[in-house]
Amino acid sequence: MIEDVAANALRALIPPPRLRLSDWIEGHVTLPEGVSAQPGPVQLWPFQREIADAIGDPEIERVTLVKPVRVGFTTLLTSALASFVANEPAPILCLLPAEADCRDYVVSDVEPIFAASRAVADALGDDRDEGERNTLLSRRFPGGSLKVVAAKAPRNLRRHNVRVLFIDEADGMEATAEGSPILLAERRTLSFPDRKIVLGSTPVHEETSQVLRAYAQSDSRIFEVPCPSCGAFSEILWEQITWDQDNPASARWTCPHCHEQIEERHKPAMVAGGQWRALRSEVQGHAGFRLNALVSLHANASWARLATEFAGAKDDPSTLQTFINTILGQGWRGDGEELDDEGLAGRVERFGLDQVPAEVLAITVGCDVQHDRIEATLIGWAEDSTAFILGHRIIWGQWDEADTWAELDGLLKQSFPHALGGRIGIEAAAIDAGDGTTMHTVTAFCQPRTRRKVVAIKGAPGNRPQIERAGSKTKTGARLWIVGVDTLKGLIFGRLSRGTSIRLSADLARVWFEQLASERAVTRYKRGQPSRSFERVPGRRAEALDCTVYAFAARQIINPDWEARRAELALRNPSVPVAQPVLKSSWMRR
Repeated sequence: MIEDVAANALRALIPPPRLRLSDWIEGHVTLPEGVSAQPGPVQLWPFQREIADAIGDPEIERVTLVKPVRVGFTTLLTSALASFVANEPAPILCLLPAEADCRDYVVSDVEPIFAASRAVADALGDDRDEGERNTLLSRRFPGGSLKVVAAKAPRNLRRHNVRVLFIDEADGMEATAEGSPILLAERRTLSFPDRKIVLGSTPVHEETSQVLRAYAQSDSRIFEVPCPSCGAFSEILWEQITWDQDNPASARWTCPHCHEQIEERHKPAMVAGGQWRALRSEVQGHAGFRLNALVSLHANASWARLATEFAGAKDDPSTLQTFINTILGQGWRGDGEELDDEGLAGRVERFGLDQVPAEVLAITVGCDVQHDRIEATLIGWAEDSTAFILGHRIIWGQWDEADTWAELDGLLKQSFPHALGGRIGIEAAAIDAGDGTTMHTVTAFCQPRTRRKVVAIKGAPGNRPQIERAGSKTKTGARLWIVGVDTLKGLIFGRLSRGTSIRLSADLARVWFEQLASERAVTRYKRGQPSRSFERVPGRRAEALDCTVYAFAARQIINPDWEARRAELALRNPSVPVAQPVLKSSWMRR
């Protein structure tokens, strides 16, 4: 009896075994309809379980995840948030790139998942008395709080001291006037000895990637699966995926050990038997995970589907980069750091505005406004996104003279003879209004021509969309469009350096090529954070490059009906048959 009492007393002093976070998620988190294609209790994929357990492990301070799409990171992140709210209430901060990202995440994921999960809903309690303190992006609950903030505004990070920090899409965050938002956010955790920092992102550029840098400082885990043939464990890599020519459905994995070709039907069992292996096991307290979509069990991540996507993306640097970033979870290694104007001039072909090629079914224009002239580059677009640089025009005249703008208006109204027999006009134009002196004149010209898709634009550096409407109007009430100049220069340089998707007219003057090659890509440290940008080659003008960037931006605001356009251009010449679209092969040549 005495021994039993002593044993019971001893057991009372020993804390119960801690429930692993992966088990808690599967037992308590529910996905509602509209959030997931498979609503109901969360069922983690095998490779997600160790990530979840690392987030929940008090011995691990940092977790870094290099992630592709289609591996359920958002669900995992939200489920981990739910666990902290229900089990370890504390000040929690979620950092996302922009305000729109924050709102979308809360509305689309956090609120519905929290409401559908009983344990979290109970922990949050009734917030009717918290109305003054709770907002869409800020929520208080017994013992803690949850704030979702944007990295673009440093003031969002000043007042918060948090124990748990979640950072999503770190590679989409740029340095602010106060420095790196990631470092600013991490400083808000310093007062907590038991802090938890979780950083995840799809990598963008290899040389500036925040998530790749963090992963390199971790224990660097990779997910390996057993080969059904030889049993050896390997990470599934893209170079090991092969398929028969013109048959992506035959995509299969080649084991690097026994060289047996493994069919897709084995993947679920392979992933179920997979395990994480740390490449740097000597690192303690920082768990790093690197994934690619090849192990995803999502229906849209089958090897056949990914083979099809790759074949359609491989010839265009912009789409290839998207595949490498979002599917393979790898950083893009910048090519085309500097262009060779001599080499570009040697690639010209015999076409131009006097006879627009049959492949060209739309034309856009980019205009650069100087104080004594307006320069314009005209680019034709084929259905397969090939760009034909058709010609360049210079309108001489002072920027504030009506005759100068009347001549530009005449150019934009012109039509040009087309190889199919008809005439083709200009569908959209982007005119630079970034010069504070000329902005009012440019916007005054563009505003009444908006229906003709003549828009005033202003270039902005950094990792931005190719073109988007400005959030507010100018002082004169005009609407500007913001062009991501670094994004477009990276796209243009990549295409030109690879010799794909951009064709050059022999009508272009030699100086145009010098101006096209007027900048080079460089990586600089800005407020302690690496940043990739473009810098001018000393002694060169850049009008041709700027005009090309703006014409590429203008392409994003049109949506041609290719079949109708082709028929319309051939209508005036019945002897010319309406050609069917001729696209580049969508399959990888092997």
